[in-house]
Amino acid sequence: MSSLVGSSVFPLNFRNVSYLSTGHRTSRKKVDASSIYARKFVCCSMAPQNLMPADEFRPSKFNQDSSLNLFTEDLDETDVLIECKDVYKSFGEKHILSGVNFKIKYGEAVGIIGPSGTGKSTILKIIAGLLTPDKGEVYIRGRRRHGLISDDDMSGLRIGLVFQSAALFDSLTVRENVGFLLYEHSRMPRDKIQELVAETLAAVGLKDVEDRMPSELSGGMKKRVALARSIINDTTNNTIEPEVLLYDEPTAGLDPIASTVVEDLIRSVHCKGNDALGKPGKIASYVVVTHQHSTIRRAVDRLVFLHEGKVVWEGMTHEFTSSTNPIVQQFASGSLDGPIRY
Repeated sequence: MSSLVGSSVFPLNFRNVSYLSTGHRTSRKKVDASSIYARKFVCCSMAPQNLMPADEFRPSKFNQDSSLNLFTEDLDETDVLIECKDVYKSFGEKHILSGVNFKIKYGEAVGIIGPSGTGKSTILKIIAGLLTPDKGEVYIRGRRRHGLISDDDMSGLRIGLVFQSAALFDSLTVRENVGFLLYEHSRMPRDKIQELVAETLAAVGLKDVEDRMPSELSGGMKKRVALARSIINDTTNNTIEPEVLLYDEPTAGLDPIASTVVEDLIRSVHCKGNDALGKPGKIASYVVVTHQHSTIRRAVDRLVFLHEGKVVWEGMTHEFTSSTNPIVQQFASGSLDGPIRY
């Protein structure tokens, strides 16, 4: 059974990826084929191993809740939500990923950065389950994913993907977009779904837009609708599991003010934040693929730098501009001189 990304909680299942559906049909309205991608994801995590460059990254703790114990070496493996281990991916003769290794732990806000074409979005889609690696493994909570079909048999983590383009269904209203998964798969009454949709939209700073079509929204509003779709869940389901949200270039194409709004929203739905309604965030961890320096500064705490299909540097955000790694230095400064060539 496939389900949509971005919403609702199903027992023993992963969160759907922002309407990533392969072959899902809706009986209410015709949905553009290019917009449909909905399926469950399952990844798993493995025992921690030292994947950090020796001189560039020093583990540390977040200052807020020491009980999270996020970056310590004696971290229990159950705190590792996702691990990518020696992941390779090619498209034809074009090699995109060449042995990617990193972990996502409970409570982390991680940014994946690097030059264009180095595999950032590809690794995100592999984590989400939309692509399978040619070689290597993805683990979720210690269990290895074995492709998309077997995801139905796995449990432990819900993963949502928010696409760069928002990927809204053009022929559905905002209400139908945000509540799509619940309308299709939950037993909630329609009036309750409508109430929950309105509340979720308010949580991302949108009110009275339920009856609008995507074509009537600005770029920033579309991003927020996509975020609402990714965090809505079935309130009748008592199974509560950690959630990970994956953002692919969430501020691409937005002006600086709209970018700030989206960056703050990403923070607000995290377990350490409060949404627009002042309620605590529910997202255990999130990963942001970005090129924007403002997003790096405002939305993430740790960085994974990809270059030529490999992780060449990991570090905390405050270490980014002071790193001695020449690749990181060039990227941070925007200089034309350095190892990155276009």
